[in-house]
Amino acid sequence: RRISAAMPLVGLLLAVLSAERAAAFYLPGVNPQSFSDGDPVKMKVNKMTSQKTLLPVDYYRLPFCQPEGGPKMDNENLGEFLVGDRIESSPYRLRMKQDMYCEQVCITNLGRGEQKGVSPNKVVRAIRKNYHNNWIVDNLSAASKVEDDTTITTRYWQGFPVGFVASDTQKAYVHNHVNLEIMYHPVETETDKYRVVRLTVEPFSIKHEFEPSEDDDDSVEEDEDGDGSGAEAAEKPFKVADIINPIPSCNGKNSVHTNYDMVYARGREPQLASGKVLFTYDVIWTENSDLHWASRWDIYLSMDDAIPAKVHWLSIANSLVIVFVLSAMIAAILVRNLR
Repeated sequence: RRISAAMPLVGLLLAVLSAERAAAFYLPGVNPQSFSDGDPVKMKVNKMTSQKTLLPVDYYRLPFCQPEGGPKMDNENLGEFLVGDRIESSPYRLRMKQDMYCEQVCITNLGRGEQKGVSPNKVVRAIRKNYHNNWIVDNLSAASKVEDDTTITTRYWQGFPVGFVASDTQKAYVHNHVNLEIMYHPVETETDKYRVVRLTVEPFSIKHEFEPSEDDDDSVEEDEDGDGSGAEAAEKPFKVADIINPIPSCNGKNSVHTNYDMVYARGREPQLASGKVLFTYDVIWTENSDLHWASRWDIYLSMDDAIPAKVHWLSIANSLVIVFVLSAMIAAILVRNLR
């Protein structure tokens, strides 16, 4: 009788699923998105992750720069909810094929400095626990680019670190500047349309000495129609501070991107993860005609065993325990009802 009573519900469920499948052939995040020259490209932030604790932390739990009006949830499909992603909007402004040079984001207070016998601030704790930022552009996760005197290493997992702990002073320094290196591919079937195929973030720690600026007008110049929309609208540089000791990319005179030699030039120091900090970023657009949109995830799937084996075993053990517990619960319910 129970089975007979449940049949109409099963039929109704199958009908609904069939209708959804027929109507909803488009999945957000799967269908390619094309941009024209100058179109805004959203950059979003995801939860921060660490291999030391395996406990994700919401990005805005730390005193990072926030978008105007506060961050908003920006999940685009059900899969992002199922895996526990917390994707939110960000204050970083990008436009297709428009390079930016030392663009300012905001000034934020990271908290008290490190002192013996005093609990460190949230950013310092995150850095010492090896937390990484996970940023997203056009549903493509950011790779991390690390550079030193001799080598350049790119990792396609775990995003990029919030900061680092100096080997000599043992103090925590925050990455307050990033180079957003974005590759795009021209669309063969559309004229003057482009698609994002690669996102690489190279973080730097730069001690900007600055004075807060009263001129923080970030308005958009109006185009011929007077509405400030479209590729014709030019966005003014967002300015929140006057930098006293600018590196060449931040002086506003040279169209040169931030690089390793500028940051580590004689007399330059990294930014401690405390006090008031100015956050900046560069945007570098590069055309890649060989990398197609359909193949942009291939490099993420071949990480050359970048993730340690212990993480895999922990995930497998966790899954097995959950399956065992759920199976035992279902078996107990069935035995009880059948008796």
